[in-house]
Amino acid sequence: MLGSTSAFALMAIAIRYASATIPTTEVAFFRNFFGLLALLPILLRSGRGLPRTRNLGRYVSRTVVGLGSMLCAFWAIGHLPLSQAISLSYATPLFATIAAVMWLGEVVRARRWAAVVAGFIGVLVILRPGVSFSAAMLIPVLGALLAALVAIQMKQLSRLDPPDTIVFYTYLLWVPLSLVPALFDWIWPGPVVWAWLVATGVLGTLGQWLWTRALRLGEVSALQPISFVQLPIVVLFGWWLFGEVIDVWTAIGAAIVFGANGYIAHREAVLSRRAASQRPSEAAKPSE
Repeated sequence: MLGSTSAFALMAIAIRYASATIPTTEVAFFRNFFGLLALLPILLRSGRGLPRTRNLGRYVSRTVVGLGSMLCAFWAIGHLPLSQAISLSYATPLFATIAAVMWLGEVVRARRWAAVVAGFIGVLVILRPGVSFSAAMLIPVLGALLAALVAIQMKQLSRLDPPDTIVFYTYLLWVPLSLVPALFDWIWPGPVVWAWLVATGVLGTLGQWLWTRALRLGEVSALQPISFVQLPIVVLFGWWLFGEVIDVWTAIGAAIVFGANGYIAHREAVLSRRAASQRPSEAAKPSE
C-alpha cells in the first residue's frame, strides 16, 4: 500500500509538470495510453491471453464516469496548490458511503453517518466559503464525487469479473474515449514533456496494480491510513519543486477528512468481520 501511495504521489508531480505545457485532456489521454502499454506485460505474463468479458456495456458507463473524474483531478493538480487538490480528493470515501446507501442498499448506522458529516466539515474547512473560496476549488470536489460513483460501479463489476479484467477493459476504453476531447486542443509535447507523460502512465498503472494487491493481502482499516501518506509526499515535493507551502486551514481540514475516512474504513472492517463470523454459525443451524 505504501508503494501504491508513493506511485500515485509521484504521478501527481508528473501530471503537474506535463500540465504546464499541454492541456489537461491531452495529459489524461497519454496517461491512459502509456498506462495500457505498461499494463499489457503484466496481464500477458501468465500466458492465458487477454481477459474476456460479457459486460462491455457496464464498462462503457464506468469508463465515461471515470474519465470525468480523471479530468477533474488532473485539472486540479495542474492549476491548484498540490496540497489542496490532493486533500479535496480524499472526499471520495465520504461520497462513496452515501452512494452505497442509495445504489447498493447498504445500511449505515449513526456512527458512520457522524463520520461522514465530520468529513464534509473538513472539506468545508479546506474550501473556506466566504473567505478564500473560488469556484475552481469545486472541480476536485466534483472529481471526488465522480470517483465515488466509479467505486460503486467497480464494486458491482467485481461481482461479475476478476480484477485484471476490470482494469484491462477500463484502460482499453479509456484510451479512445480520452482521445476525443484531447484532439480539440492538441499540442504536440516537447522531448522533456514526453518523459513526464510516460511517467504518468507507468506510475498510474503501478499504483493501481499495487493497490489491488494490497487490498487482497490486508484489511481496509489497516491500509487506509497508509494511503494518507500521499499528502505529505506531495506537500514535500510541492514545497521543494514549486515553492508551495500548505496553509493551516488546508492542514486542519485534511486532518478532519483523514480522521473521518479512517473511522469509516475501521467500521466497515469491523462489520465485515462480524458478518463473516456469523455465517458459519448460521450455516450450522439445523433446517426448520
